[in-house]
Amino acid sequence: MNNKPIGVFDSGIGGLTVLKEIFNELPAESTIYLGDTARVPYGIRSGETVIRYSLEMADFLAGKGIKLLVVACNTASAFALTAIKERFDIPVIGVIEPGARRALEATKSKRIGIIGTEGTIKSNSYVNAIKAHCGGKAMHIREHGVKRFDRYFEVTLDDLTIFTKACPLFVPLAEEGWESDDVAVLTAGHYLEGLRREPIDTLVLGCTHYPLLKNVIGKVMGGDIALIDSATETVREIRETLRRRGMERPAASGPSRRFYVTDAEERFLRVGERFLGSTIGHIERINVGL
Repeated sequence: MNNKPIGVFDSGIGGLTVLKEIFNELPAESTIYLGDTARVPYGIRSGETVIRYSLEMADFLAGKGIKLLVVACNTASAFALTAIKERFDIPVIGVIEPGARRALEATKSKRIGIIGTEGTIKSNSYVNAIKAHCGGKAMHIREHGVKRFDRYFEVTLDDLTIFTKACPLFVPLAEEGWESDDVAVLTAGHYLEGLRREPIDTLVLGCTHYPLLKNVIGKVMGGDIALIDSATETVREIRETLRRRGMERPAASGPSRRFYVTDAEERFLRVGERFLGSTIGHIERINVGL
């Protein structure tokens, strides 16, 4: 069991930020990464479709004999995590719960910001995760802004206030490598203008692409804001789960790194190596649910 790999899947490339953290923090562990590049993005799909796609991805990885599954996609974590956990008897970890829990630990003012894709923000997945930790209190939602780019939501849970904002253009900026140029600064300035006016002290980066924009987001929001990286927090949970279950792989031999995609191998290689900061090597294209 200990020598079995960790399986990681995402709707595309963003989950590689989680994989990079696994490489850095759990260097002895073997991994299998599966990117559903043929059907990306998941955020525009119905909940039923996201569940179907996610189960197909999980089935493939489970068939490779993994010991733990990481759902490195916020949309899949929001809609499909329960269904995946019910199907498999291995540990299954999503990216939402670890980030939500860390945000509650980090905030002093009890005013938290959450940014993500439109699908993640509309699902209220992070808000619901925080709500569960707060005892399931009633939510009061208020909308701010009148235009699409400056619209954000204020959610009140008794003495805790959460501000949520969709930032869809952050994904293509990260994938095109424009995460530190003037375009990124201007885009972040537009998206985050409303949140900057709110006295938040913690901001959750609720998309696995967003860690690549951490420097720009931090610059726009100011140095006093704690940025919660869901990739970092997810790997902390992976490490603790492996340790608690006695499933850590011994470092006696080098780990294996396998990559699978459902389409566009060349683009995955080009963008993925920049996300990882290392060479990917061989990628295998597979058909899943097609």
